[in-house]
Amino acid sequence: MGLTIHYSLRSDARTPRAARQVVEQLRARALDLPLAEVGDLVEFRGDDCDFDKVERSPHRWLLIQASQHVERNGCHYRVDPMHVIAFSTSPGNGCEDANFGLCRFPSVIEIEGLRCRTGLKGWTWKSFCKTQYASNPECGGVENFLRCHLSVIGMLDHATKLGIVREVSDEGGFYESRNVEALAKEVGEWNEMIAAFAGRFKDMLGDGVESEITKFPDFEHLEAKGRSNKPEDRDTP
Repeated sequence: MGLTIHYSLRSDARTPRAARQVVEQLRARALDLPLAEVGDLVEFRGDDCDFDKVERSPHRWLLIQASQHVERNGCHYRVDPMHVIAFSTSPGNGCEDANFGLCRFPSVIEIEGLRCRTGLKGWTWKSFCKTQYASNPECGGVENFLRCHLSVIGMLDHATKLGIVREVSDEGGFYESRNVEALAKEVGEWNEMIAAFAGRFKDMLGDGVESEITKFPDFEHLEAKGRSNKPEDRDTP
């Protein structure tokens, strides 16, 4: 739970070499942005793409995000990729890693003894990055959050230029509005709302309840503001 950027990519590349070139171009852009860290390009095939089989791998979170799901008869089934070409970035303190890449998936998987089509075609990627907790004052506050959030958007802007963006959902609203002031205000409201939510759980279940927002040094202040705000005070539908 927290303010997050969701994104999906798709390339019409016909060969692994062509897909690799696109991901390399995206990584080159990452090196020019104020990201705290940019990982090496990594490539996995076959069983190495299954995150359950690489529990100690430093790339496990990347592989978890690389997998997708299909729905059949109201149930969701995981589909592991056959080929992964990707890299990780660390936008900054308190922010989740933002992973980028392209994958090939099997066209058919077996579900309960039946062969089912996945509908996953071409080279694709679907991922998300939670940026909200980069706003923790101990991580650098709103300035750090803005640098992290805008850097991830900068990556997606370049992906758009490369023609591989399929969909972006920015819960901070910046991808559409490009309004930095509104984004800073939005993360403040999210912090207050989630602090109030966490506070209610602490009241019910005791001080053992922990979340990222409870680590903020001003958690109690945020909680009080969140509890005092009525739902209708927020500019949301």
